[in-house]
Amino acid sequence: MNCLVCKMFRKGKIEAKVILAAVILLFTCFLVVPMIFLLVKSFSSGGEFSFAAYGDIFTSHGFWSSMGNSFLVSACAALITTSLAFFLAYAMNHARMPKFFQVLVKNITVAPMFLPSITYGFIIIYSLGKEGFITHLFGGQLFSIYGFSGLLLGYIIYTLPITFMLIHNAFQYVDKNYIIVSKVMGDSGIRTFFMTAVRPLVGTLGAAFIQSFTLSFTDFGIPTSIGGQYDVVATRLYNEMLGSIPNFSGGAATALMMLIPAVFSIIMMNILQKYNFRYNKVSKVVLEKSLVRDTICMVGSGLISLVTVALFLVMFLVPFVKQWPYDFSFTFEHIISVFTTGNLLSVYGNSLMVAFATAVLGVLVSYGAALVTARAGLSPKLTKIVDAISMITNTVPGMVLGIGLLFAFSGTGIQNTFFIIICNIVHFFTTPYLMAKNALEKMNGSWESTAALMGDSWIKTLIRVVIPNSFATILEMLSYYFINAMVTISAVVFLTGAHTMVLTTKIKELQHYARFDEIFVLSLLILFTNVIVKVVLALMKKHAEKPARVKSTVKRGIICEE
Repeated sequence: MNCLVCKMFRKGKIEAKVILAAVILLFTCFLVVPMIFLLVKSFSSGGEFSFAAYGDIFTSHGFWSSMGNSFLVSACAALITTSLAFFLAYAMNHARMPKFFQVLVKNITVAPMFLPSITYGFIIIYSLGKEGFITHLFGGQLFSIYGFSGLLLGYIIYTLPITFMLIHNAFQYVDKNYIIVSKVMGDSGIRTFFMTAVRPLVGTLGAAFIQSFTLSFTDFGIPTSIGGQYDVVATRLYNEMLGSIPNFSGGAATALMMLIPAVFSIIMMNILQKYNFRYNKVSKVVLEKSLVRDTICMVGSGLISLVTVALFLVMFLVPFVKQWPYDFSFTFEHIISVFTTGNLLSVYGNSLMVAFATAVLGVLVSYGAALVTARAGLSPKLTKIVDAISMITNTVPGMVLGIGLLFAFSGTGIQNTFFIIICNIVHFFTTPYLMAKNALEKMNGSWESTAALMGDSWIKTLIRVVIPNSFATILEMLSYYFINAMVTISAVVFLTGAHTMVLTTKIKELQHYARFDEIFVLSLLILFTNVIVKVVLALMKKHAEKPARVKSTVKRGIICEE
């Protein structure tokens, strides 16, 4: 019998090694090779090896000015965003607020994730510009929206949902019993706050700051819509590549320079890991009411939500008025125009196809990679290859990956095809992979052994036992891939053509013609599509997570649940 188990595991390892080989091949072709092409291109000038591109960068005041601007505005945005995210997460977890209010605030906070970042800039223009909605309410413009101020506000809106979810999730694992103990010990309110809420989350807060900074530093959508004359490295890179006089060597060198903050962030994230607290258990404690704490949290979180709603409200108004801000007559003309213009409707079809294909194929790749590392029993040396891949994909900015793919596959048969799907799979690989890996590692490790004793193969065990028990995670992975594929622009802006254009790149094109009515209609299409998919998958996940009723019978040596 033991020989049978050994034979099954040997066969399982062969299958797992095939999956591992396929994953490595995919990322070699569409991550490693493009980065090599990018590196080679940065040292090329007129077809010869040269340091000219780097010489131009290091002696150019414009480059260092744009780099400095990016660092400054990204750091300021990350500091403010992390503070706001911590406040909101603290309010959700430590304040006594009505349940419906918590749900409302949480949904409003994460809602901007369903929109492309390029839309945020247009929303700010139509809300806070000289003829903006909020400007008219206050009787004058509150501040200049172009340049630093507009970028700062845009980056805060863009990164707040991600940082909030990161900190909010960490709060779930902070034991509130320590708050009671601190009060019993006679600590002041401020000391209790810092020791029981801030200190356990130092590592997470640092990670949230780095995440917000990196996303802001590498984002292209917001600067292209509202950056104005405030030059940042993302817009400089775009102009180098797709400007009136393209400079591919300079663009390649600039793209590689964008990797510096990303590499630095990885080092810092590893350092911050040791500051995370780990509790043996987390007690479910209902904190006592506090008039001061609960009032501050409720008013503060309410104001943040109100500002978010006020900013995004204009997106729901502009498509339904004749001509903003001169003629406010209600009309469906702009909506009808989008749905009767064949090109725009076909672009929406492209986006749906790309998003669905990215979600399905992306889950196959990331789940297969997670199976190899978590359930196959392969050598740690082999599994570390996949972990290294996930770290690298989390480091490479979308613009850098897009340019690398452009150099690697320019002139080939796949250049004008939908290989942007592969770009999305590679770009967003890390989070779905970690989702699947964490879920698979928590499962009973003896399932494969039991199945082997019953004569089942490794693949059959995965299909019958492992996959059904991780179905909720798979749905979460599908949701993540789909939504990100619908809203991404940084990488795909270099890869789409006339026949493969998606909604985000179409929005970029419409910007040049100042067709903002259609931009908001397309943005609403993206929003509603993402919300519908998110809700459907969430309902399916809720159904999959219902407590199983365990049968008393055993089928093929494994307890069956239903």
